Amino acid sequence: MGLVRRATDGDAAEVLRLRQVMIDSLAGTPGATDWHAASLPTLTAELADPGGRFAAFVVDLPGRPGTLAALAAGTLEYRIGRAGNPHGLIGYVFSVATDPGARRRGYARACVEELLNWFRERGAGYVMLTASPDAEPLYASMGFTRDTDPSMRLLLGPA
Repeated sequence: MGLVRRATDGDAAEVLRLRQVMIDSLAGTPGATDWHAASLPTLTAELADPGGRFAAFVVDLPGRPGTLAALAAGTLEYRIGRAGNPHGLIGYVFSVATDPGARRRGYARACVEELLNWFRERGAGYVMLTASPDAEPLYASMGFTRDTDPSMRLLLGPA
């Protein structure tokens, strides 16, 4: 699908909008958006750095200039190497979202495929993501498998 392109800094507000679509779909209800203003400058800077370890791939909504139909974003992280991944590079997929009016057209799949290619080109040993129950069949069809995840989380609060 030739509709996919890498997001630029000019897409930052729309990337945040689609991220909110994803967050709202997981929560089941619309959530707060007051964090967008604080997030926008950082996101804009990340999207402006084509050599960085963050990338987002998008599809423009046909007939609506400046509006995105779909998004897949991810980061490339370094961990000390190990067997099976001696270079220690890991891809993380997150913020996969499709505008509600553009679903079931293959846009999210195409964006994720471009993101996976981006990870491959940079030498990632594997890719991780967290899948909602609705999205799990898509990721399974792309070869992702369920992990047993012993992860824990500590919220540090605002910086």
